[in-house]
Amino acid sequence: MDMKILAEKLVKDCLKKGADAAEVYIETGRSLSLEVRNGEVETIQEAAGQGVGFRVFVQGRMALAGSNDFKDSALDDAIGRAIEFARVTTADEFNVLPDDPGQTAVEGLYDPEIARVSTDRKIELLKTLEKLSMKDPRITKSAGAGYGEGENEVFIANSHGLSKTTKGATCAMGISVVAEKGDQKSSGGEYCSRRFWADLKPAEEIAAAAARKAIELLDPRPLKTQKAAVIFDPDVAYAVLGGLLQAVDGERVLQGASFLGAKLNRKIAVETMTLVDDGTRPRGLASVPFDGEGVPTQRRLIVDKGVLRGFLYNTIVAKRAGVKSTGNASRGGFSSIPGIGPHAFYMEAGPHKPEEIVKATKAGLWLKDVTGYGINPVNGNFSGGASGLWIEDGKVAFPVKGVTIAGTAEEMLNGIDMIGDDLDLNRGLTAPTFRIALMQIGGE
Repeated sequence: MDMKILAEKLVKDCLKKGADAAEVYIETGRSLSLEVRNGEVETIQEAAGQGVGFRVFVQGRMALAGSNDFKDSALDDAIGRAIEFARVTTADEFNVLPDDPGQTAVEGLYDPEIARVSTDRKIELLKTLEKLSMKDPRITKSAGAGYGEGENEVFIANSHGLSKTTKGATCAMGISVVAEKGDQKSSGGEYCSRRFWADLKPAEEIAAAAARKAIELLDPRPLKTQKAAVIFDPDVAYAVLGGLLQAVDGERVLQGASFLGAKLNRKIAVETMTLVDDGTRPRGLASVPFDGEGVPTQRRLIVDKGVLRGFLYNTIVAKRAGVKSTGNASRGGFSSIPGIGPHAFYMEAGPHKPEEIVKATKAGLWLKDVTGYGINPVNGNFSGGASGLWIEDGKVAFPVKGVTIAGTAEEMLNGIDMIGDDLDLNRGLTAPTFRIALMQIGGE
């Protein structure tokens, strides 16, 4: 069955049955998940599936229905349900579909080698990873080594003549371990995700990183409440970027639920900070030629040298805002209506080595783990529980657990005084190591 031809046919069927406009979204895919613990295989899960979603518009009213059954009768029934639902929803003049026929050329999205590597070889790789991660006698337990892969193919067609398809695959593996010393327990983990099998990090590198993260937080000491520098490790970049990402969501901006809503083209951060959303990077985990409703993706500067330059939009929200879609329609699958989401959202690298940032810190917290909400996208306030390494005179002095850090987005973004060169674009929602000159740290 040619899914592209089927998608185009089903659009016509929607119009014949009474839709004023229609979109058909077909997705096919497969996945594999493996877990090894204590040298034994705990889980093997493999699945394959397909589905089709019908988004229809009737007199400005929109609805969606889906089916994972591709029989003619099931497809006809799903179309009928979608149209029936649309007739009873609320009309909205901004309910529109995109009409851009183009798509961005993005290389390196599909690696057939991932599927060719045998399951036995993948299991042996996990066993090796687990064994290597426990070489240090302080590592006493394995929380499991895991591997996952998936591939999918998407076909989108709509009544404006848009018809596009893309195919992608990813693979990932990781390990989590526990270090013990007396009554103390400290966990650490590391993972690696890639588009190509050959690009996965060596097991030795992943294992060493997981063990180090568990061991380095043993023997924590109490810390007095104070104001000091905070160095954000790339592992905790999401604590800052997550709230910023929500704050540049175009729908939140329209609702008045973003602390950045009125700050377009205004300075919100230090000149050395640039935030990017990029759906076009070759072999990028979040790269795609078009978004969840068929709009071409792009590389955009969200914050350019400290100045807020744009928000994220899908087609309907962009229409409501009087702008064009930015290619940020996100979709959870064939049965979901497009929302708004990022591709690769990251802070650009700076000139400093991470060790330079540590060496330049007279007193501060090198943040390794954070819990809580991070930056609140509505008011810009930041708070969270924190663990990490205390720095004195440019050197690691001792581990710290159970403290809190707090501030405001304005203070934090304008307080960044050093940015590292260790940006890893194979992580989602990421940044290099960066330092905020002064934050409130809550301890004893």
